[in-house]
Amino acid sequence: MTNSCRPAHAIITDLPNLVAALPPAKRARFERIFRVDVAVGEIRIPDSMRAWTEAQLGPIEGVERQSVVRVTNTVTWDGALFNPLRGKRPMRHATTSNVKRKEPSDDIFAEPLRTTAEDMFGRVRGKHCVTAGNISRWEGQSAVLIFDEYDPLKFNREQLRDYIATTWEWAQRAHAHDPEARYFVWGWNGGLKAGASIPHGHAQMALGRGMHYARIEWLRRAALDYRARYGTNYFADLQAAHDDVGLGITAGKLRGFIYLAPTCLKETWLMGRAFDDELADALHDALRALIDRTGTDAFNVFVTLPPSPSPFEGEGRGEGVPTNNENWSGFPLLMRIGDRGPASMVSSDIGWIDLYAHNVISTDPFVVKVLTEL
Repeated sequence: MTNSCRPAHAIITDLPNLVAALPPAKRARFERIFRVDVAVGEIRIPDSMRAWTEAQLGPIEGVERQSVVRVTNTVTWDGALFNPLRGKRPMRHATTSNVKRKEPSDDIFAEPLRTTAEDMFGRVRGKHCVTAGNISRWEGQSAVLIFDEYDPLKFNREQLRDYIATTWEWAQRAHAHDPEARYFVWGWNGGLKAGASIPHGHAQMALGRGMHYARIEWLRRAALDYRARYGTNYFADLQAAHDDVGLGITAGKLRGFIYLAPTCLKETWLMGRAFDDELADALHDALRALIDRTGTDAFNVFVTLPPSPSPFEGEGRGEGVPTNNENWSGFPLLMRIGDRGPASMVSSDIGWIDLYAHNVISTDPFVVKVLTEL
C-alpha cells in the first residue's frame, strides 16, 4: 500500500490536534462525520507490581496515566476506543500444534469434487480454485470458493485474480438460475481464528433476494441521509476526512484508508467500481502488506457492491444507480479488511463491549499506516 498526506510520526493521541489544525472547511467536513473524545485513566501501581509492569507494558508513568481516544462515526454510529497499550496486556496462546498451517490428512477440501456438494447449476472451475454448493446454507444462493492452496496466508496476484474471476462467473450463473437473487456479498475468513470452520483456504459468496443485507442497507440509508443534509457524497467525504488527517492510502489502483472507527484491528477500507482484476490487485497489495509487515495471520475480508438494474451484465459489475425503488447512486464497491489477532491466541478478540457498546481497538491506525507503507 502507498500512502498520502501523512503527518510525520503521528499517533492516535495526536488526532484531536490534527483535526484542530485543519483549515475550517476540512475541519467542518471531518467533524460532521467523526466525533473525537479523549479520556485520561489514572491508576496507582504497587511496588510489588512495578517490575512486572515495566517488563510487560513499559515505563510506569505511561501505565499510571493512560490516554484513551474514543472515535465515533456519527453518520453510521461505528465507534472505536483506542488504547495501544492494550495490545501489550498478557494473553494466553495455544502451545499445541493445532495452530500450525500444515495440511492434515483429514482435510475435507483436499478433494472437493468428491467431498463437497455442487450447486444446481454446477460448479465453476478456475485455474486455482473451484466452487462448491454450501452444504449448510446461510442464503438461498450461497457457495464456497475452495482454493487449491491450503494455507490462507499463501497467495499471489495471479491466484487472487483467479479467485475474483471465478467468483464472478459463479454470481452470473447463480443470478441466471435465480433472477431475483442480486444482492451480492463475498467474504474470506483467513484462518480458524477469523471464523473459518475448515482450515483449508476458502472464501464464501452469496446473492440475497428482496433487499441487501442489514448492515449494508443501513449504510446505504445513512449515506443518503448524509447527502440530503450536506449535499455531498458520504463516501467521498469519508475518504477525504481520512486523507486530511493522514490516514488515506492507495492499494493498486484503488483508494482507501485505515478506518478511524473500526470493527476490528487494523481495519482497512478500499473503494472501487468493479469486481475485477483491479479489485484483486488492490486486495493482494493491502492484505500482503498487513501479513508481511504487521504480522497479521488471521483476517477477514468483506466485499459488497450495489445492485444496479442487472449487476451481472456488462462491464459495470454493480455501479450504483437507482434500482428496484432503492437509490444506490454514489454507493461504491466496498471492501473491508480486518485483523483478528494472532492465530495462536486462545482468547477471543471480541467481548461484551465490542458486541454491545463500542469496539475496543489495541492497534493505532497511524502506526498501521506507517508499517504498511510501500
